[in-house]
Amino acid sequence: MSRLAIVYHSAHGHTEHIAHHILAGALGVEGVEAELLRAEEMAGTPDRLVDYDGFVFGSPTYLGGVSGPFKGFMDSTGRLWRTQQLKGKLAAGFTVSSLPSGDKQSTLLSMFVFSMQHGMLWVGNPILPEQHSGVPHDEAANRLGSWSGLMAQAGHSAPADAFVPGDVKTARMFGRHVAQSLARMLADV
Repeated sequence: MSRLAIVYHSAHGHTEHIAHHILAGALGVEGVEAELLRAEEMAGTPDRLVDYDGFVFGSPTYLGGVSGPFKGFMDSTGRLWRTQQLKGKLAAGFTVSSLPSGDKQSTLLSMFVFSMQHGMLWVGNPILPEQHSGVPHDEAANRLGSWSGLMAQAGHSAPADAFVPGDVKTARMFGRHVAQSLARMLADV
């Protein structure tokens, strides 16, 4: 069984809501076991990461980057970096902000660089934007057009589950894609 951890921080519940949908998509892949882990809890026990084969990192986008608690988690992995204990593991990322762009790309790039410094293998988001094939924008998968990772948009001060159907669908598809990539990678080992 391959082990996938979805490590995330969520201050208002939006990022956590998307994390649950990513988890649902990942759990549908045979041979992959997946679970949610809070970044702020993992910051105190980063050695637990060694037990996983792959990760999906998630953070809200605050002022063009990851949240403070998520950055604290990343910084807590320094000893693992020095000993290269995460090298060769799979990594992917997702982020949520209240604006369509919100500089989410900067957040994903931060996660990408973090993963590359650890020697991880990054998985992007290959889902084609469905609005180009006639699906209404709010129902379209990858409606925000991100290939480096998953982007979702929650309205400012909106309830935690107030996402358009397309973002929820994309989160499930993304979770399935990452889990399938992990299963393929480990089948080849």
